[in-house]
Amino acid sequence: MGNIHTVGPNEALVVSGGCCGASSKTTVVGGWAWAWWLVTDVQRMSLEVMTLNPVCEHVETAQGVPLTVTGVAQCKIMTAKELLQTASEQFLGKTSQEVQLTILQTLEGHLRAILGTLSVEEVYRDRDQFASLVREVAAPDVGRMGIEILSFTIKDVYDDVEYLSSLGKAQTANVKRDAAVGVAQANRDAGIREAECEKASMDVKYNMDTKVEDNTRLYKLQKSNFDREINTAKAEAQLAYELQAAKTRQKIKTEEMQITVVERRKQIEIEEQEITRREKELIATVRLPAEAESFKVELVAQGQRTQVVEKARADAEKIKLIGAAEATAIENVGRSEAEAMRLKAAAYKQYGEAAILSLVFEALPKIAAEVSAPLAKTDEIVMLSGSSNFSNEINKFVAQVPPAIQALTGVDLSDVLRKIPGAK
Repeated sequence: MGNIHTVGPNEALVVSGGCCGASSKTTVVGGWAWAWWLVTDVQRMSLEVMTLNPVCEHVETAQGVPLTVTGVAQCKIMTAKELLQTASEQFLGKTSQEVQLTILQTLEGHLRAILGTLSVEEVYRDRDQFASLVREVAAPDVGRMGIEILSFTIKDVYDDVEYLSSLGKAQTANVKRDAAVGVAQANRDAGIREAECEKASMDVKYNMDTKVEDNTRLYKLQKSNFDREINTAKAEAQLAYELQAAKTRQKIKTEEMQITVVERRKQIEIEEQEITRREKELIATVRLPAEAESFKVELVAQGQRTQVVEKARADAEKIKLIGAAEATAIENVGRSEAEAMRLKAAAYKQYGEAAILSLVFEALPKIAAEVSAPLAKTDEIVMLSGSSNFSNEINKFVAQVPPAIQALTGVDLSDVLRKIPGAK
C-alpha cells in the first residue's frame, strides 16, 4: 500500500525508489505524488527566496589596502526540470541552513577574488559595477548547483587604516576647490546670463507691450466697429419691431373697429327688433286697449253729453220757470217796499227834521253798539298823556263823534242839537 503526498507552489517534492529496486527520482512542484510504503523515499525542498549576507573582512585590494566589504544577495532554487534535478542531487537531505551556508561560502569566495583585483577607488566609487561583476562571476558556479542569483548589492565598504577617510578628505578638498571655482564661474555665467535674460526679458516686454498696445488699439477699433454694427442692428431691429408693433396695433385697431361696427350693427338690429317688438307690444297692450277704451269713453261721453244736455235743458227750463216766479215775487216785493218807502218819505216830509232826528236817535244805539263791539274784548285802556292834558284828550275824542255820525248817516248831529229848544 502507499500514500498520496501533496506540495504547494513554493516547495518541491522528490520521490525516489520504488518496486523491484527502481533508483529513479521524480520531482513534483505544486502537485501530488504516490509513494509506496517501505520502498519509496519522499523528501521536500523549499523553493522560497533565500536572503544571504556575505562578509569579507580585511581583504587586501590590488593596492594592498585591507578592506572589509559586506553585501546582500537574494537566491533561490530554480524550478526548471533539469536544474531542479541538479539541485535535488546537490542539496537533497540537507537543511535550509546548510544550503544557505554552501551558497554563502561560494559568494564570499568570488567576492574575495574580485576584491583583490580592484583598487580602493574602484570599489568605493562604483559599487554597482563591483556588485554586477561579482554576480556575473558567481552565477555560473551557483548555477551548476541549480541556484539562481536574483540580486546582489554592496551594503558597506570600510577599512581600519583610515585610507578611505584620507581619500575622502583629499577628495573633499578637491571637491570644495572645484565647487568654489564652479561657484565663481557659475556666478559669472549667472550674471552674464542674468543680464542677457534681463535684456531679452526687456526686449520681450517691450515687444509684448507694443503688441498689447497694438492689440488693444485693434481691439478698440474692432469693438467700436462691432458696437456700431450692433447698435445699428439694434436700432434697425427696434425700428422694425416698432413698425411691426405699429402695424399690429393698427391691424388690431382695425379689427376692433370692425368688431365694434359689427357689434353696433347687431345692436341696431337688436334695437330695431326690440322697437318692433315693443311697438307690437304697445299696439297689443296699449293702443288696442286704448282705442277700445277711447271708443268706450266716446260712447260713454256721448251718452253723458246727451244726458247732461237733456238735464241742462231741463234745469234751464226749471230755472227759467223759477226765475220767472221769483222775478214776479221780487217785483211784487219791490213794489211793496217802494210803496212803503214812498209812504215813509211822505211821512218824513210831513214831519220834517223832527222825524229825521227821531230816526237818528233810534240809530245811535246801534251805531254805539257797532263802535263798542271791538272794545268789548278789551280788558283795559291806557291813555298815554300827561295829567294836565287828560281833559283835552277826552274833549278831542268826543269832538270826533259828530263828524263820524255825519259820515255814516249824512246828518249833521251838531246842527240838529243846536235846533233843539234849550240847547246851546
